[in-house]
This record gives sequence, structure tokens and C-alpha cells, in this order.
Amino acid sequence: MHLALLVTNTDESDFAQAHPKDGEKFPTMMARVRPDWTFEVFVVKDDQFPETLDGFDGVMITGSPASVHDDAPWIPRLLQLIRDIHAKGLPMFGACFGHQAIAVALGGAVGRNPGGYQHGRITNRLTQRARWMEPLPDGFSLYGSHIEQVTTLPQGAIAIATSTDCAVAGFVMGNQIYTTQHHPEMTPEFIAALTDELADYLGPDVTARARVSFGESADSDAFAETIARFFEQAISGT
Repeated sequence: MHLALLVTNTDESDFAQAHPKDGEKFPTMMARVRPDWTFEVFVVKDDQFPETLDGFDGVMITGSPASVHDDAPWIPRLLQLIRDIHAKGLPMFGACFGHQAIAVALGGAVGRNPGGYQHGRITNRLTQRARWMEPLPDGFSLYGSHIEQVTTLPQGAIAIATSTDCAVAGFVMGNQIYTTQHHPEMTPEFIAALTDELADYLGPDVTARARVSFGESADSDAFAETIARFFEQAISGT
């Protein structure tokens, strides 16, 4: 499997430089379940876009502190690319910003979380189970960090999970699109360091809840397995 990885993460802080970038984190996540898969990384937030979609078996879109509502010129270009990917029939997975960008590109909407920032290990509940999600229990957890969420789904999309104060914690469109509001690529060490980095911004209550949530592990590897099965079923057509 050869995938295009579209990196949207705009964080270029000293903190970001001290940790693996998303162009490394997503392939590392997938290597735990499919070590032979290969990736070509496109830092779309720096206007690095694929010249063609030919030769790719699918596309992954990362998270970002950016908002899909920002006026940065790379965002509408990404939204058009998402529409092109969908029209071509390539399978596409999006996490956090990627999840929201796919929704907006295909006719949905994104708005602010009514309950404010969600951050830490976040419990999800499956509301629909796509066949590639068999490794996940009905209740599973992923690390997350978001202040916005999908408020309206694109036509034909089905919500598959809910989480705290987030009705659409993931959705599918047929067998070609799979998303999550959260961050399966984050490690326990990274989310703990990110929590410390953002403590002043998050405030004491959100920070304290996040640190308590780290007492149990997230289901990151099980979720990575569902991503792998998603791409495999889309390519095989079964």
C-alpha cells in the first residue's frame, strides 16, 4: 500500500521542533500494524501538493491547530483536492483537522465546541460499526485536542462515533471515506508533553482533567488496525 500523507499541522514552535512531526507520526503509527506500507509526505500547509494522484492507493490527512475557517490560501486548495480525491474514488482517511476538512469540502459544516476545549484521552462510543472496525470495542478511547467539531455532515455521510460534547466524533461515506475527530497517531508521551505545553492556554480545569485521563492507555493500535483494514477493503473492493 502506497499512501499520500497530506500534512496540515501549522505548528512550527520550539515545542514542535523538539518532537516528531506528523509526517513521521502517521507512518510510525501505521508501521505498528502494516510495516510494509509506504508513504509520500506533502506538507500542504506550506503549499506542497501532489502534482497527480496517480500511483497512490489512498490518502491520509493530518490534524492541525489551524481552523478550516482560516483564510490561509492553502486551505481552499486542500478542500478542492479533497473533492478531486473523492471524485477519483480514492480512499481517504482524515484525523481532527483532516476530519473537519473532508466534511466541509463535501458539503458539511464545522463550528465551535459548545463545551469549549476537549483535550486528553477521550472516550468514544460507536454508534455505527463499519465492517473494518471489528477490532474496536463499542467504547474506545483516543487522545484528542480540539476546540471545533463537525456540526453538519455531508450528504450521504454516516456518523460512526460520539465523544464528550461531540456528536460527530467520526464518520464514513460508503467504503471510501473514514474519519475521526481525534488523534490516533499521538503517543502517551507526546500528549502528556503537549498538555504541559498548552497548560496556560487550556486553563487549570481542562489541564487537570487531561492529566487524570492519562491513567489509562488509549486504544491507538486497535484504531490503527481499523485504518489499515479500511484502506485494504477499499482497494480490494470487498
